[in-house]
Amino acid sequence: MQCFKFIFVSILLLSTAIFGQAPTDFLSKEFHKARRAALREKMPPNSMAIVFSNSVRNRANDVDYVFHQDPNFYYLTGYREPNAVLVLFSEFQIGDAETTYNEILYVQKRDARAEQWNGKRLGIAGAKATLGFAMARNAEEFLATNIDFKKFDRIFIEKFEDDYRNSSKNSAEVYDLVRAFKQNSGYDKKNFLSPMKKQIYELVKSTSIENTANVAQIIGRAVAYDPSLSADDDLMQFKEATDDKLKKELQQKIILKLEAKTNIDISFLSKNMATLREVKTAEEMVLLTKAVRISAVGQIEVMKAMKPHLSETELQGIHEFVYKKYGAEYEGYPSIVGAGNNGCILHYIENNKTKVGNELVLMDLGAEYRGYTADVTRTIPANGKFTTEQKEIYNLVYDAQEAGIALYTIGESMAAPNKAARKVINAGLYALGIIETLDEKHPYFPHGTSHHIGLDVHDPGNYGNFEENMVVTMEPGIYIPNGSPCDEKWWSIGIRIEDDILVTKTTPINLSGEAPRTVQAIEAMMAKESVLDAFILPDLD
Repeated sequence: MQCFKFIFVSILLLSTAIFGQAPTDFLSKEFHKARRAALREKMPPNSMAIVFSNSVRNRANDVDYVFHQDPNFYYLTGYREPNAVLVLFSEFQIGDAETTYNEILYVQKRDARAEQWNGKRLGIAGAKATLGFAMARNAEEFLATNIDFKKFDRIFIEKFEDDYRNSSKNSAEVYDLVRAFKQNSGYDKKNFLSPMKKQIYELVKSTSIENTANVAQIIGRAVAYDPSLSADDDLMQFKEATDDKLKKELQQKIILKLEAKTNIDISFLSKNMATLREVKTAEEMVLLTKAVRISAVGQIEVMKAMKPHLSETELQGIHEFVYKKYGAEYEGYPSIVGAGNNGCILHYIENNKTKVGNELVLMDLGAEYRGYTADVTRTIPANGKFTTEQKEIYNLVYDAQEAGIALYTIGESMAAPNKAARKVINAGLYALGIIETLDEKHPYFPHGTSHHIGLDVHDPGNYGNFEENMVVTMEPGIYIPNGSPCDEKWWSIGIRIEDDILVTKTTPINLSGEAPRTVQAIEAMMAKESVLDAFILPDLD
């Protein structure tokens, strides 16, 4: 009996060790520490940066959405819980007992009951041991912080959202933390100007009363570009004013708003975080490459499993099963699986067509692995063979993509691939008779080709020239929905090919190249057997 008991306990402990294991291949605490140091190097003397975590968001009633951390906050801390604040200082500060520190992480406090329901929290001890912070405090302490915000020349924050949850069950949610900062720092939303508004204000300031008619026209064009400007009453009155005295009064009001003094800056962080995040480190590349390869395998498995009787939802499920099989936590963005005319809708996410039939199926999906997301698109014929018209358009998109990828070289403008792809597509559409002139403005290629990927599917960047270790998509497409002004044999063809390209010192590397891209390679892959062919569930109807 004692022997049996010993064996049982041993098996239980072994099972806990095996099945209770959490992933260990997240970014290291050394990575996050180095990223904080890199940001601090960009900060001017006597400045501080404050970064808030994401807020929990409600799905319905008492069910919340699965929490996803703010990418900038995660990049700098590695902390994956809500209701937290990171404070960075440009220089060391002197604290209690003459201790010095240049950063503080405020975290959710440990709570046995909350952890029983929703999982373990790191708390202060975990923030120090796991994340490597020397100074960590409970978030409640930020509500009554003794930081003297007014003594700093610059305080860098990001633009605040308007959808923070305010729950009566928690007095230290992001909503409360942001409110405390606003109250303690003298934050006033009216003191902050968008780049566009600041430019217009500068123009109003420098203009003469005699030239206000020209400025009014410029304001009108600016409002068309950025409708939020129309909420500025002084600016709108200045635009419409005909009386010189009123114009001068409004001009002075605008100048006062332009010259309002504040030590809070809402542009520094977004710009400098983009500079840091657009170039990937070796540690990031391990995770990002895995996310991309998982996504490519998903495309391969769907190519093999594709049948005309399958639904868009089932195809989405195959992709996402592959992601889970490889340990990817989430999809990086809502999955797009569009058959036929649905493929002509750029961000079609309903995925509810019950049979894809003999249509083309556009599949734009990406696995998120340890926070890093891929973005891979393939378009394939549901019956395994491209028609003549489908092949014509597909090869045109493929040629455009090839022309763009060739330009993913250090020092090249990031706008160059889009221009190259557009040139190829316009020439091809003209040759096929789909457009009437080479320079015709048409709706068949309505988007750009290139964006960074990383912790966001559209990762921030400054979009200047390519640099080594950038990972950028190349995604030309042609979309000809039903009713388009061309021969109807082209209707309902929507094709996008998207790959994730690593910029190197030599030639660009297609990280998602495992997923077949040419007509011949796709048809060959679709002819292979799938392990899912024998997967049959009982009929519930």
